[in-house]
Amino acid sequence: MTYNSLFFGSIGTIIETSELQRESFNEAFKEAGLDWYWDQEDYRLLLKQSGGTKRIEDFAEKNNSTVQAQQIRERKTEIFNQKLLTEKMMPRQGVIDLIEYAKNNQLKLGFVTSTTKDNINSIFLALKNYFNKDDFDFVGNNTMVKNPKPHSDIYIEAIKILNVEPKECIAIEDSRASALSAHNAKVPCIAFPGLFHEEDNFDFCSKIMLKLDTSIFN
Repeated sequence: MTYNSLFFGSIGTIIETSELQRESFNEAFKEAGLDWYWDQEDYRLLLKQSGGTKRIEDFAEKNNSTVQAQQIRERKTEIFNQKLLTEKMMPRQGVIDLIEYAKNNQLKLGFVTSTTKDNINSIFLALKNYFNKDDFDFVGNNTMVKNPKPHSDIYIEAIKILNVEPKECIAIEDSRASALSAHNAKVPCIAFPGLFHEEDNFDFCSKIMLKLDTSIFN
C-alpha cells in the first residue's frame, strides 16, 4: 500500500507526558482543596476513559463528591503547560525520523489531536528545537469537533481538510481509546503505546511499535 499522509494522533505519540499530566492533576486537586491523589496505578486505570474532565467527573461520582470538573481540568492544563516549559522535553523515539521522512517524500503531515489549543501550543513551544507547527499540514484541536476521541470526528475532519482517502493515510496512536478514533474513521493505525498504555488492547491495529521507524510504511 502506498500512503500519502502520516497522522500523529494524541500528544503522547510525539512526546511522553503521562507523568507530567498525572502530577498536574494532583497539584490541581490540592489547589482545589481536595484530598484526592492519583498514584501511577490509579492513573493507568483512569486513562481508559478519554478526556480529563470526564475522568474527574467519574472519580467524583465514585467518591460521592461534587466538584467543578471543568474548572479543575482547566487549572490542571495551566499547571501542565507550565511544567512543559520548565522541563527539558524531547520527542519520543523515531518521531523526528518520521517527520523528516514525510517531508522528504511529500507526505501530508497531520497532528490529529482533539486536545485544547493551549496544550498544542505548549507542545510546539516545548519542542521548538525539533520541529514547529508549520511542518504540519493539519493541526487539530477540540474546537473543531463536537465529539472528542475515541469518536472519529477529528480524523474525519483531517481527511476532509487534506482531501485524502482514509486508506491512503496511516495513523500513529498511543492508547486504545485514541487508536479507536482512527480505526472508526477507517484509517490504518500503528499502536505506539505510551507509558501508561503498555497493557492496552491494540488487536485492531496493524502494528504495535515501541520505537517508530519507516517500516510503518511497509
